[in-house]
Amino acid sequence: MAAFDTLHEKVRRWIWQQGWEDLRDVQERSIPILLAGERDLIIMAATAGGKTEAAFLPIVSRLASEPSAADGFQAIYVSPMRALINDQFGRMESLCAELDVEVTKWHGDVSASVKARARKNPSGIVLITPESLEALLVRRGKEIARLFRGLRYVVIDEMHVFLDDPRGKQLQSVLHRIDLAAGVRPVRIGLSATLADEEAARVFLRPLEPSRVDVVPPGPGGPSIKLQLRGYIRQISFQRRPREAGDETALVDPADVAIARHLFETHRGHRSLIFAGARGLVETVTVRLSEMGEAAGLPEEFFAHHGNLSREHREDAERRIKDRSRPASIVCTTTLELGIDVGDIEMVAQMGPGHTVSGMRQRLGRSGRRPGQAAVMRVYIKEAELIDAEHPLDGLRTQTVLAIAMLNLMLRKWNEPPEPRRLHLSTLLHQVMALVGQHGGVTAGEAWDVLIRSGIFTGADASLFKQLLRRMGDPKVGLLEQAPDGTLLPGPTGERLLESRDIFSVFVAPEEYKVIAEGGRAIGQVPGENPFMPGEMLMLAGRRWRIVEVDAQRRELSVRPAKGGNPPLFGGDQRPPSDGVVQEMRRVWEDLSMPAFLDATAKQLLVEARTTYDRLGLRGTSVARHDGQILLFPWVGQRKQEALVLALSRAGLEPARLGIAVGVSSEKEGALVAALTDLAGGPPPDALEMAALVENREIEKFDPFLGGELLTIAWALDRLDVDGLPALASELLASSNKAEPPHRSPQAIG
Repeated sequence: MAAFDTLHEKVRRWIWQQGWEDLRDVQERSIPILLAGERDLIIMAATAGGKTEAAFLPIVSRLASEPSAADGFQAIYVSPMRALINDQFGRMESLCAELDVEVTKWHGDVSASVKARARKNPSGIVLITPESLEALLVRRGKEIARLFRGLRYVVIDEMHVFLDDPRGKQLQSVLHRIDLAAGVRPVRIGLSATLADEEAARVFLRPLEPSRVDVVPPGPGGPSIKLQLRGYIRQISFQRRPREAGDETALVDPADVAIARHLFETHRGHRSLIFAGARGLVETVTVRLSEMGEAAGLPEEFFAHHGNLSREHREDAERRIKDRSRPASIVCTTTLELGIDVGDIEMVAQMGPGHTVSGMRQRLGRSGRRPGQAAVMRVYIKEAELIDAEHPLDGLRTQTVLAIAMLNLMLRKWNEPPEPRRLHLSTLLHQVMALVGQHGGVTAGEAWDVLIRSGIFTGADASLFKQLLRRMGDPKVGLLEQAPDGTLLPGPTGERLLESRDIFSVFVAPEEYKVIAEGGRAIGQVPGENPFMPGEMLMLAGRRWRIVEVDAQRRELSVRPAKGGNPPLFGGDQRPPSDGVVQEMRRVWEDLSMPAFLDATAKQLLVEARTTYDRLGLRGTSVARHDGQILLFPWVGQRKQEALVLALSRAGLEPARLGIAVGVSSEKEGALVAALTDLAGGPPPDALEMAALVENREIEKFDPFLGGELLTIAWALDRLDVDGLPALASELLASSNKAEPPHRSPQAIG
């Protein structure tokens, strides 16, 4: 029997009303599994590939045809974003309107009266965030059994966002706590367009029974793809352009003007998304495009969209781009990367190479949804103008090569695999407190069963869990107190935490460190997620600095000017991307072919990159020399490179993180050889000793409660990979004997 014929009559009628000629392949394969209601399921399909309907067509059919004998919500839809819930709510209401299935959206923007009515008469489907589920458990712990005793399905949208993430650990724990409190075992369904590891996804969905999870992989076909990578040269000194009369002049990079002009010429009159990255850049690009439209006498069609804007402004932009009667383009951060329905997008643009291959695929998938329409993406890359004294990393054109590598991997349908299981100690502490808040108190054994024996926080053994509870019960910390019968109760600090809204979430906005020069002069800010150590080099405001002191409490770095030549202009982050992306970058440097998606300037940038790569001798070695510095190219990702940096720091070498490379002063060459020899000849170094060198280990929300020893353990296990250091050191040691000083730099670009 065809899957369509197994659906409820009113669901079939709804499908006819949508004008669908047939079901999609992913829906045909998912419907029988979910109607049976016996096995969990992961549904994989491209953005706008019909995943949501593949889940909810059978769910709604079963809820309508087999009413539950128990009251309460029968299905939970969990989303990482409120905006995605708002978007799905309208689609779900349309589907459920004639089937007498209630649909409720529940998040921080929903009124208290709506939530109160839903709590009084829970029914049907609730669309909710992990944080709102946590709020229900902590604030309404005694109601959970009544609210969810009829629960039959749980749908997790954009599941890849949650894998091995603090919010993902919280979600796993919250869903398990609901199952225990309500005495249910609902079918769990994960939806995603970009999963790299099916087994890791199975374990996430059902930690102790991954074999009970089926997977519906992406079907064949999909739209054709059109790509272009456009290169631009960032000049050393910008031209000045006067603004309107009375305004000050502003520095304007001609490359930025050229990019905006091309965006305007290709996007005006169309419906598109422009991913600009930082919020400030979103505003700058939107203003430039809007001014060009005004100068051309065109109606407004470029709109900004990011987290700092009001909900009303964001929703206005979303409504505008869905209006197919008028052209519109939204300049955004990651806010529109996920599955919010913005209609039929004709093209996508991206400023810079992006952060992940999976994110790039999500963005590409926003276009090419109409039959016969191609998915179109243009990537805009800026590189520094080369001068006679340029640094080799500028000549390697790392931004261009990174973008090419990510596009290559995207075309091969590769995604970043999840990292090895992390400890997530900050989130474990949070879940202990949430569990205490939910029940008013728990024993250590009960907490162990719910959080660790369940397979959720597998990194913590009994010894570490006891150490964590002792730390939480320390009077100086005050999170827990223990009653005479052994029950763990909230301490003074714990009571304040449970009464605050902080207990609902485990994520925190990334903090930045102020950079202060001698004399108290502020230089700027750098992301606090980067590990800092005294003696480390820092590049900021066009100058080279050495860190003198790290004040983790005040979030400040004290620096002094570093000796040496002109400061380099490094492209990209101070940390490398994942192992797979770094390996693909190396292949791009060493390849002889020219990707078809490069424009003329990007081709020239790639030629310069390969010329510099060969000039440095990197085809036969992983070490180069420049301007009194030894450059190590370990060709590994962030966790492995961080282990190398800390091992060299422990040896007193003061290494500098330079993206894909690590720099060490040539004056310390003897000490470098000795350090690499020691690493190569012995077992992997102690990760705890190296993690202790990092001053700013408080990264996640509840890290401040952990204290130095637990923070060191968490940092070592979550952020370092020391096992491969001996082999890596051996390779670098062998390469150091081959490295030759580079020849004269190539001529500057005209």
